[in-house]
Amino acid sequence: MLQQTQVKTVIPYFNKFTKKYKSLESLSKINENQILKLWEGLGYYRRARNLLESSKLLVKKYNSKLPKTLKEIKKLPGIGDYTANALLGFIYNEPTLAIDGNVKRVFSRYLNKSESKINFEELISVNKKNLFVTNRNSDLIEALMEFGALVCKPKDPKCSQCCLNKSCRYLKSHKKIKTIKQKKIKIMNYDIFCYVNKKKQIALTKENEISFLKNFNLPLIKKMKNDFVGKDWVFLKNYKNSISNVNLNINLYYKFSNKIPKSCNWYSLNTNKSFIPSFTKNIFNQVLTLF
Repeated sequence: MLQQTQVKTVIPYFNKFTKKYKSLESLSKINENQILKLWEGLGYYRRARNLLESSKLLVKKYNSKLPKTLKEIKKLPGIGDYTANALLGFIYNEPTLAIDGNVKRVFSRYLNKSESKINFEELISVNKKNLFVTNRNSDLIEALMEFGALVCKPKDPKCSQCCLNKSCRYLKSHKKIKTIKQKKIKIMNYDIFCYVNKKKQIALTKENEISFLKNFNLPLIKKMKNDFVGKDWVFLKNYKNSISNVNLNINLYYKFSNKIPKSCNWYSLNTNKSFIPSFTKNIFNQVLTLF
């Protein structure tokens, strides 16, 4: 849950999740729709699918225990270097660091070097004796993350309060490296076509080819074109949406029909019984204005 999501956002989801599923065994027995429903609103739903698949693998292959090597942990779905190192440290207290954006910034500032010019794996390896001087390796991982988030912040770092300010090259240098990265925002344009019937149902499909919306219940989505959409479709409205670093410009069309494409199924606009991604809910709210 903490991958690409702030702690304050995660906490209520985590509490609700662990209250419902208290063990790997209980989690491994549920289906995808159940975990997605509990994850609803948190976004990046691939994480939920990976978590479910990992729980099944851990129960079946590893006797419900996390493997003790980086290589084995990284075989689990959705686990890369960062998460694998974090797990090794937090669970087995191994002398390793989880290199996220905050930790990179701390080292980058301390050395007054651009992140792109630092080999973090080599840096840790060469300085192991200096970094891992106690048996509190799990605390060190968390402390570095928190230090980057609360003291060595992206903007307005608290240099006067920093315990490293006497040896920090960034603070001493007249030519300070830039550490704030501008997020690249993509703008994507789509036409969304909604088949609607008089029973307040909408036709949804999982066969759209939009990469970040694959495998979700959605209306028909196509990349926006300048040509005329067709006389059968009625323009409802243009609205904006955003998913991660993508800003979506959407033209929404509809038509009332009792027939829908083979790849679609009718879905109640008023339903709240199963998982529906926030993107689909936004479309529901637009279409409900027709009734």
